[in-house]
Amino acid sequence: MADPSSQRAYRAACPGCGAPVSFRSAQSTHAVCGYCQSTVVRNGDVLSRVGKMAELFDDHSLLQLGASGQIPAASGTGSIGFTLIGRLQYRSSSGTWTEWLALEDDGKTASLSEDNGAYVYARPRKMKRDMPDPSKFRLGLSTAIDGQQYSVASNDQVTLISAQGELPRLPPLGEPFAMVELRSQGDATQGNVITLDYGPTLSGKAIMVSIGTPVQLEDLHITGLKDESTKDEKGRHFDCPSCGAPVSVELESTKRLTCGSCHSLIDLTQGIGAEVVAAKQTEPVQALIPLGTTGQLQGKAWQVVGFQHRMGEEPDDPDEQFGWSEYLLYNAKAGFQFLVDAEDGWSLVKPATGAPTVSANLQEASYLGKKYNLLYSYKAETMYVEGEFYWPVERGQKTFNRDYGTGNALLSQEESAKEITWSSGVKLKAETVALAFGLKDKLDLLQRDAAPTSGMSIKTKIIILLIVLFVLWMVYLAVKQDDCNPNVEKCSTSSGSSTRISSGSWGGYSSGGSHK
Repeated sequence: MADPSSQRAYRAACPGCGAPVSFRSAQSTHAVCGYCQSTVVRNGDVLSRVGKMAELFDDHSLLQLGASGQIPAASGTGSIGFTLIGRLQYRSSSGTWTEWLALEDDGKTASLSEDNGAYVYARPRKMKRDMPDPSKFRLGLSTAIDGQQYSVASNDQVTLISAQGELPRLPPLGEPFAMVELRSQGDATQGNVITLDYGPTLSGKAIMVSIGTPVQLEDLHITGLKDESTKDEKGRHFDCPSCGAPVSVELESTKRLTCGSCHSLIDLTQGIGAEVVAAKQTEPVQALIPLGTTGQLQGKAWQVVGFQHRMGEEPDDPDEQFGWSEYLLYNAKAGFQFLVDAEDGWSLVKPATGAPTVSANLQEASYLGKKYNLLYSYKAETMYVEGEFYWPVERGQKTFNRDYGTGNALLSQEESAKEITWSSGVKLKAETVALAFGLKDKLDLLQRDAAPTSGMSIKTKIIILLIVLFVLWMVYLAVKQDDCNPNVEKCSTSSGSSTRISSGSWGGYSSGGSHK
């Protein structure tokens, strides 16, 4: 393993203010002065000022320049150390994200970026063939790269909004460019991510290709993280733009959150220091598990930080509707998971980095050596949100979902206009949820998987069902004009009739986006 101290470093005075600007990596061509934010380009031993960098938005990340850790070596044998030397902040249709430039002990560079609440460590990759134009990559399309099957998970326009430290290249600020993300298909691993960056540079255009693998911060053994006790907390509190009540941001990765007083949904993708935008929410839905509650699941402590209620409808029958709720769970080291409360039971799911293999007729999916059968296909819409979210969730957000299952295992695909995401999980009993979150007194409200008629004969069940259906129909006729209940139906504030819930389904989660 190379000693990082043996790598040649270069330091020169900033052309803008005279402060020292360092280059630890021989591959770095640009840097941002930490004193005056001048963008400087290196040409041999000469630095030239080419502009001024915008201020970083405060994402409250625990990572910072100079932090170091360990990662498996590219050769596949042993591990190698790395140090974070640069930072790029981007914006796309799915929000903002940060990529950290990592200098490995052998002098090569890589990147560390967030992916659905987890992290992806990626290294540059030379392709054996030229990459096609981004318009050729259609969402869901399967393609082979270096003998491995990949699925197109995202195709979006992105812009660089800020940078810090030293960088191997620097796209001009605010200039949109295409970025395509491919997710590996197959059962061998948890999934690789290939990113095709079509961004311009100051010297022209070039396709930058990188391949990454999912990692967790605790597995990287990172030292030099920010001391949480010394964080500047001023920027994490502000007044609600809608009602003026104080609002507090608790998580580093929050992109949207709601005001606890008026339930307005507040957009933080510009950073708290920028102007925040609030959207009013009516018809609040009551969460069974209060925000802030901590529970024990799968041997870890999970805190409920977000809640959303969603509605689904059959693709060819808008009258066939159903509703479910999702709780966003957070663990500082393990990232995020979703606790799903649907009419047919509870489930615990998490984002999947890889792309499962789907049969041509879409009736089967294969992931990590397990085959799943299609359960439901439906349109989904977010109706109400509360708490904090690491992606820019919004009311009215729509996706097309497919849910697959086998035994207690579940697999869900969500498709939006520019992205496809997958999540995998398992079914849970209501008793498990009640025990985990200390809600034994609410077990009757949490119960979704009970079968009170399981001991009856088929004839008896049919008779009871007919009676229940008749009674429900009479009740429906009697209360048809009553107020709409947003817990179980899609409500409308305009005049006219509402459509009642008629079936239940296990639901996925609103797209958390890729590591972009």
